[in-house]
Amino acid sequence: MDRSRFNRAITKATRQLIKMLPFLTGILLLVSLISVCITTFDYSSVFTGNELVDSFIGAILGSISIGNPMTSYIIGGELLKSGISLIAVTSFIVAWVTVGVIQLPYEMNMLGKRFAILRNILAFISTIIVAVVTVFILSIIKGGAA
Repeated sequence: MDRSRFNRAITKATRQLIKMLPFLTGILLLVSLISVCITTFDYSSVFTGNELVDSFIGAILGSISIGNPMTSYIIGGELLKSGISLIAVTSFIVAWVTVGVIQLPYEMNMLGKRFAILRNILAFISTIIVAVVTVFILSIIKGGAA
């Protein structure tokens, strides 16, 4: 193994990490602030009862929220208990995991502006499609099992 190439790689990786730290710190602080300030009740108060509108609202809320998938399942369960439609909750959970508005500046810095914006737009559109298809398939399965 070439020791000088290894040392250059370590040096380059360290510089990149130091360069990314301000973005990562900002994202972590913003995520923490949102997690503390927005409760399940706040989420449930914005849904309308119209499944198509609610799927869009769920996708928007999931896009601007951030956290680990396990947290989204807990919030999703609470939303379902609050009477929010399954399609809205599905949109919320899928967007929570796939769309990242909060980390968009970091993603643009690391992957390029065009790629990051296009990826988030396509993920947002896909979120609504996945939610509609998932709920449709579940209704077929539920209808077939009855």
